[in-house]
Amino acid sequence: MPTTPDFPQMLRGAGLRVTRPRLAVLDAVHQHAHADTDTVIGVVRQGLPEVSHQAVYDVLRALTTAGLLRRIQPSGSVARYESRVGDNHHHVVCRTCGAIGDVDCAVGHAPCLTASDDNGFRIDEAEVIYWGQCPDCAAALRS
Repeated sequence: MPTTPDFPQMLRGAGLRVTRPRLAVLDAVHQHAHADTDTVIGVVRQGLPEVSHQAVYDVLRALTTAGLLRRIQPSGSVARYESRVGDNHHHVVCRTCGAIGDVDCAVGHAPCLTASDDNGFRIDEAEVIYWGQCPDCAAALRS
């Protein structure tokens, strides 16, 4: 059984103060992978009904900047947040329902892809999004 992350220690380790909104947002994103902001706000408000939209936006920005969360935004989608950080995984997105899943690098070392010309950049991440239909949508299309 996976252990619950030590959110206060994570915040302190990133140089951030431990606050109830930060703890609630971390917990919401850890419980709901690839959650959009509205989902995060809804989950946070279950335990902190007084928290404002702006407070959640500010916390998401601070946690993303600190490297505790990752923000992704597939084409045509709103921003989404995930707690899986520190690796260079990619995503698969259903064209029909918008479901998102994680995909580990297929081959090689991070950043998983070697640019044909790095233009002098020191590349530390490659972002790849695979598009298709999730199993449920693919089954519905076959029916």
